[in-house]
Amino acid sequence: MQAPGSPSSRLTSVLILIFTVLLQFFCMAVIYMYFTSELKQMQDKYSKSGIACFLKEDDSSWDRNDDESMNDPCWHIKWQLRQYIRKINLRTYEETISTVPEKQQDSPPLIREKGHQRVAAHITGTSPRRHTFLVPSSKNEKVLGHKITSWESSRKGHSFLNNLHLRSGELIIQKTGFYYIYSQTYFRFQEDDNISTVENRKKNKQMVQYIYKTTLYPDPILLMKSARNSCWSKDSEYGLYSIYQGGIFELKEDDRIFVSVTNEKLLDMDQEASYFGAFLIS
Repeated sequence: MQAPGSPSSRLTSVLILIFTVLLQFFCMAVIYMYFTSELKQMQDKYSKSGIACFLKEDDSSWDRNDDESMNDPCWHIKWQLRQYIRKINLRTYEETISTVPEKQQDSPPLIREKGHQRVAAHITGTSPRRHTFLVPSSKNEKVLGHKITSWESSRKGHSFLNNLHLRSGELIIQKTGFYYIYSQTYFRFQEDDNISTVENRKKNKQMVQYIYKTTLYPDPILLMKSARNSCWSKDSEYGLYSIYQGGIFELKEDDRIFVSVTNEKLLDMDQEASYFGAFLIS
């Protein structure tokens, strides 16, 4: 039997220690090679998928009012790339402005702000008819009224979009700041020939307009509301009412704002009378 302090026992301990270290190193090397291979495969797959998204033909517009494209992985890839390019351009612009000599910075405000991008949107009703696309409040119990989704944004008439996007009736904010938000809805009431005048007037003619914003928080947040109660004379065959409201609110990037109304059957989407918009103040 060898003594604990003998040379052979010390040599055995050293060999065991070296074997343990080599075994751990070998295991770590195998694990590293495995995860490196898996990560490379995932990167190659994602890269090929991303390239395929840009190579295939896509006629979709950023301002389409549907939810189908929002669920498309390619749409998200393009959206992220667009956001990244926008941030890089903004950073480059700010760095360029900061390097301008003081004499040039003392020039009139109109010259300095000439390159600044305007952030504004004005979207209008689609037709003078009352038939329009509205989403009932039953889809979201936290939203009152019916959400208007059929706004016109393709620069027909008075509508336009500058650095804001429209999707499913919602304006999507691209830049954090204080915005003036406004909306007007136009209501047209006409007596139904098949229903008696007395019975028709007994119906609820309360008209309310709501403006909501949605954030990362799951429930929409009510920003403004305005209401009118109709009171037509006995001899009137029709009635016209409009509700307008506006206010300044702080909005963050990717926030969305939209309009909903009650008594949607009375809504008239005439482009000069029903509209919705916002613009950046600071």
